[in-house]
This record gives sequence, structure tokens and C-alpha cells, in this order.
Amino acid sequence: MSEAILLNIEQKMRKSLEALQKELAGIRTGRASPALIENVRVEYAGAIMPLNQVASISTQGANLLIIQPWDRASVSSIEKAILASDLGLNPASDGRVIRVNIPPLTEERRQELIKVVRRRIEQGRVEIRNLRREALDELRTQEKNKELSQDEDKRLQGQLQKLTDGFIAESERIGRDKEAEVLEV
Repeated sequence: MSEAILLNIEQKMRKSLEALQKELAGIRTGRASPALIENVRVEYAGAIMPLNQVASISTQGANLLIIQPWDRASVSSIEKAILASDLGLNPASDGRVIRVNIPPLTEERRQELIKVVRRRIEQGRVEIRNLRREALDELRTQEKNKELSQDEDKRLQGQLQKLTDGFIAESERIGRDKEAEVLEV
């Protein structure tokens, strides 16, 4: 029963780390990538949804993204959403297709993006710690209800801490890799 708590928390931590990686993929580097804008939130038909659900996104060359909306009426809302994002991109539209030129990053913009990366990494670490706290609460409840001995509780808490430390170290590694990618000229 208590081993199931650790397995459940490990799965949640893994999903949290995967979400962090997807989020960091959306932070721009010097090259055009559909992942950069696919999760930009667009208002369409009264709902807010990711850009990749209202248009197809492709690259043309190393510094140009092409967005082809499935509905021409959504072109202006897609442009507004890209402008409102913290990506610093300027879309250009001909009424059917939106082109987003990815300009080279300035040193100042690189530093801003590194701050964004660090903020998101910290949010990921906080989420992992919250999951650890959730598991600790469950273990303490089981110990109070005499479903778990004190020794078993301490052993599981130690395993939980090792698990947490591993996921936090992995999130920091992901952050360092992304920072190096942003600084790459």
C-alpha cells in the first residue's frame, strides 16, 4: 500500500518534469521551431486553445515560421495572441498565411530569456516539492492509523527524499541545457 504511494508520486513527478520540458521547448533560441509557438493561447470560437489546435505550423529555413490557420477568420486572433506572448515575435499576415520571422537574439533578450527559464525551472522544483509534501502527508496518515510502522515510515520517507532529490537534479540539468541553448550564438 505505502509502496504504491511512492510509485504514484514518482509518476506525478515524471509528468511534471515532462510538462516542464515541453514548456521550456517553447522558449525561443536562435532557430525557428514550431514548438516555439505551438502552445501560444489563441481565442477562437469563444474558447481559448493552443495555436497548434487552430492552425498548422511549419518552418521555412532557419528563421521563418509559417502558420496556416484552418479558418481564415482566426488569422487576426492568432496574430494578437503571438504579439501578446512573451516571445518578442512580430507576425506578418497576408490574410491567409501568417509568417513569423525569428530575428537573431540580442544579448539583452538572451538574458531576459534566461530569467524566464530560471523562473520556470523554479516553478517546476516547487511543484515537485509539493508532490513530496503530498506523499509525506499520506505516509504520516498511514502511520497515525497504524497501517505503517515508524521504521517503515522513516524508510519510505528516505526513499521519497531520494526520489525528490533526483527529480530536482534532473530539472536543474534541463534548465542548464536550455540556458546553454539560449546563450548559443
